[in-house]
Amino acid sequence: MSRNIELKARCADLAAAARVAADLGAARQGVERQHDTYFPAADGRLKLRQRWIEGRSLPSELIWYRRTDENRPRPSDYTLVKIENGPELRAALAGALGIVAEVVKERTVYLHDNVRIHLDEVRDLGTFVEFEAIVDGGCDDAAGRAKLDRLRTVFAIAADQVVRASYGDLVPRR
Repeated sequence: MSRNIELKARCADLAAAARVAADLGAARQGVERQHDTYFPAADGRLKLRQRWIEGRSLPSELIWYRRTDENRPRPSDYTLVKIENGPELRAALAGALGIVAEVVKERTVYLHDNVRIHLDEVRDLGTFVEFEAIVDGGCDDAAGRAKLDRLRTVFAIAADQVVRASYGDLVPRR
C-alpha cells in the first residue's frame, strides 16, 4: 500500500497557479484528460481512472483509497493497479457493482520536492489545485504536511478554499 499527504482547494485562476508552480521551479509533466468512474466500496473509495494525453490513450488505473474528509493536509492510503483494458473493466465493475459517480477533468501535472501539484479543470465543478506529498523513505507524514503547508502559503490558499471531499463526492450522484 502506498501513502500520500493531500490537500485540495478551489482555484479561481489556474493560469496564476501555473505561474506560481513555474516560479517554484516545479517540473511540468504535461496535461492529462482523465475520466474517473467511482464504484461502491465497503471501505474507502474505489475508482477506475481512464487517461489520455494528447489524444493518446494511456493505461487505466484501478485505485482504491482511504482518506478522511478534513480541511487540512491529510493522509491518503491507496493501492493503484495499472489496467490495460480500462473500458472492459469499467463495464464489468459497472455491471457487478453499479456506478456511484463519474468525474471528467483535465489535469496539468507538476512535480516539486516530492510533491505532485495538480491544476484541475473539473467538468461541472470548476477549477482546483491539489497537492500530493509522496510519503516514502525520504518523506514521512510530518514532512509531507510541512511541504503542503508551505505550498498552501506560496499558492495563497485561504481556509475557505480548501475542499474536504473527493471530486466523486462533489459531482451529482448517479
